[in-house]
Formats: sequence, C-alpha cells, structure tokens
Amino acid sequence: MANRDHWPTPEQGLVVTQFLTVRDVAVSRDFYADVLGGEVVLEENPAIVKVANSWIIMNPGGGPTPDKPDVTLTPPEAGDPVSAFMNVRVADIAAFYAQATAKGARFLTEPLDRRAELRCYMRDPDGYLIEVGQATGMLEGVFAERPGNGT
Repeated sequence: MANRDHWPTPEQGLVVTQFLTVRDVAVSRDFYADVLGGEVVLEENPAIVKVANSWIIMNPGGGPTPDKPDVTLTPPEAGDPVSAFMNVRVADIAAFYAQATAKGARFLTEPLDRRAELRCYMRDPDGYLIEVGQATGMLEGVFAERPGNGT
C-alpha cells in the first residue's frame, strides 16, 4: 500500500499542488529534485516531485481535452509577462543561494534586503519564476515599503 505522505492524496479535505507545463519532463523533474531537495514520487506521465510540504506536478503541454475545452497548455516563452510564480521560504537564504547556484540554478540577482525579508528570484529550466525569501524584519514587525516608494 502506498504511503499517503508521499502522494498528493488527502485522507480528508484538500491539498494544493503546483502544475507546471514543461518542455522536458526529465530536466524539470531533476531541477526540482536537485535544487529544491525534492523527492521524486513519480518519474513521468506526469512527473511528481514532493518538495517540503507540497508537490510539483510536471507534464508537457498540449491542446484541449474533454475536461478543459478551449484550454491549451504551454510553458512560458522568454519575455512573457508573469502573472503567477512559486514562492519558496527558506531558513538561511545565503546557504540556499550558494547551494542552488552550485547546482546550476539561475538567479536574477543575489539576495537583497527588502526590510521585511531577504529575497531573490530564480528561474527554472522552462523559465518559470521562483521567489526565494527568508523572513527577517517581518518577524520584528518591520514590513516592506508600499509599492511606488522605490521598492
């Protein structure tokens, strides 16, 4: 019998997972397993990687299906606007940044102090944006400036 702790199958209520449309399932699966320390639950069709207390599900894109008519799934293209991204919280951003960089992760910047947190962004092999942050000031009641104030 499969261990429910390894699969996104709740005994009650619900769990939230992240589905990513990817170009190369093996490359993306390995990225999330290696860089984020995930556990590969299913190799493909779809690939499922358990990362901490969540699951990332990956499959190639495709056209409409009976349960999602008029919907086509495609990975992002360079320059596409971003409307959603994954948010990863870490205990030690400097250590995470060093380890992820050593494993080939591509960051937009080094971690920056945003008052409430230290934060940076990286991209996965398909170009999906991933925010990586460590709470700092917010633990003391210090939060980021409102947008438009140079932040």
